[in-house]
Amino acid sequence: MTLFEKIIARQIPANIVYEDDLVLAFHDIKPHAPVHVLIIPKKPITRIAGASVEDERVLGHLLLKAAEVAEKLGLGTTGYRLVINNGPDAGETVPHLHCHILGGRSLAWPPG
Repeated sequence: MTLFEKIIARQIPANIVYEDDLVLAFHDIKPHAPVHVLIIPKKPITRIAGASVEDERVLGHLLLKAAEVAEKLGLGTTGYRLVINNGPDAGETVPHLHCHILGGRSLAWPPG
């Protein structure tokens, strides 16, 4: 089981901010912004490149809920960034698709 699957199974604690039948959102333990939340599908999908057409519903749901969570966290007015890393060179450290919701400060471009 990946770290995220253990969080979904409640084997590892997390500061959860949103959950439904398809996704789970929780605060990152090593935040890179004042607000740094991860939103993950409960179905284990290794990465965006590993998703299939059968995952279309959960992927769309993930993005819509990311926007909803960002709004709930007070980022709707000032803005936020959504980041999905794909593979180790992109910074992916857990092989379970996840979207970073980053905000609470001005974010530079291009990112590191």
